[in-house]
Amino acid sequence: MTQILTGTPASAGTSRGPARLIHGPDEFNRFQSGDVLVCRTTDPAWTPLFWTASAVITETGGMLSHAAIVAREFGIPAVLGVREALELLPNGETLAVDGSHGTVARMDAE
Repeated sequence: MTQILTGTPASAGTSRGPARLIHGPDEFNRFQSGDVLVCRTTDPAWTPLFWTASAVITETGGMLSHAAIVAREFGIPAVLGVREALELLPNGETLAVDGSHGTVARMDAE
């Protein structure tokens, strides 16, 4: 069974990729091309990750947050304000992110 999480649709489009939970800049080196960035929030220091991210999920933020604005500029889907994303999404799990509808589907969930 696929588990669906919801949040604010902040940058349109859909994408799939492995979840990469990043808690701070000291973990940036773990992020790989095609990963879905899962974090609490972003600021300008996080912008380089958007170059290779397939999508962005944050626990906080809205349409005018840094993550939303940068995701729209890079043309990648973003779902923001997904409560407890860092606890509910296992690192490496395949996610389907729909930034148009604000949904995140856990493809490996049972």
